[in-house]
Amino acid sequence: MAHETLLIVEDDADIRELIRYNMEREGYKVAECASSEDAHDYLARKLPDLVLLDLMLPGLDGYAFCRSMRAEERTQKIPIIMVTARDEDADIVAGLEVGADDYMTKPFSARILSARVKAVLRRRAVEPGDNAKILSRGPIEIDRAHHAVKVDGVPVTLTLSEFKTLDLFMKRPGVVFSRYQIVDAVHGEDYPVTDRSVDVQIVGLRRKLGAHSDLIETVRGVGYRMRVE
Repeated sequence: MAHETLLIVEDDADIRELIRYNMEREGYKVAECASSEDAHDYLARKLPDLVLLDLMLPGLDGYAFCRSMRAEERTQKIPIIMVTARDEDADIVAGLEVGADDYMTKPFSARILSARVKAVLRRRAVEPGDNAKILSRGPIEIDRAHHAVKVDGVPVTLTLSEFKTLDLFMKRPGVVFSRYQIVDAVHGEDYPVTDRSVDVQIVGLRRKLGAHSDLIETVRGVGYRMRVE
């Protein structure tokens, strides 16, 4: 079941309702704004996990709104999917060039939109959070250049899969990763690994973290995360 929050920026109430209905059926939390100005106010209060953005908006259009999100540090990494009636090649190229992660034209299939949302969220979830060679969180230190890990200053031997999983958690502490996202980060997309295999891997990783095993938390029905200390 999905748990992310989506922000719909669309001036047509019927289309907003259609998207909201289908995304909520998939388990997403949904917020709605009818203009870029309303969306700016929303982003000042709360950051969604993904924005579904129309181009032909009253006032500031979708291109300008997307450009403004990419220019601000708080919002520059939030995924954006443009959903618009403008279907010329030039429109699509312009949308991607100002920073959209994907582009869909109206009328659209709800199933395809849902698949696009899932794909973009999965890609963004596994992207590196930084380029640091050494990453430390509490008692754990990862040396990425040498694939080495220390816990309380003591070297710990991890398998490659365990190392990549721990690195994923440490780059984004507090973020919940589904089993599918963990598989994507460790093995790449569409790798044939079962949920049970991921659970076994987490058990092994916790065992090697010893007294700090509780830093890797289970979020029932969703996946796993690293506790923020």
